[in-house]
Amino acid sequence: MLDDPDELAVLEEIQQELILQEQAVIDEYERSLQFDEECLNAMLDGLDASDKVICPVCRNNNLTVRNHLVFCQCGLYISTQGMTEGKLRSLLESTVTEHSHRCFHSPEFIVTSGMEEEASLLMSCAV
Repeated sequence: MLDDPDELAVLEEIQQELILQEQAVIDEYERSLQFDEECLNAMLDGLDASDKVICPVCRNNNLTVRNHLVFCQCGLYISTQGMTEGKLRSLLESTVTEHSHRCFHSPEFIVTSGMEEEASLLMSCAV
């Protein structure tokens, strides 16, 4: 047994510091678990929205494919034949993937139209 009150006070102080450190580790672990849960929920929410196609021109809104038309709130409006969201997503993904095999830069998309032709979606790369 410790007879010196100073030694006992030092040991009690060390014990309190260890308890505080343990609580800090527990708090950090709980914050980490909460962050992981929030990330998982965000990923699951993203999977729910995976049937949507993001507009390649504005990169903000979802494209709408209806009645032989592809359009977006940003003004993209293209007439199509037999296009579905699945086909459009597949075309965009394969084109961007093919480009990425040859170039590390991100391509840009614009809507073009000539005097006699209908609007088209054009992918270009500055490089």
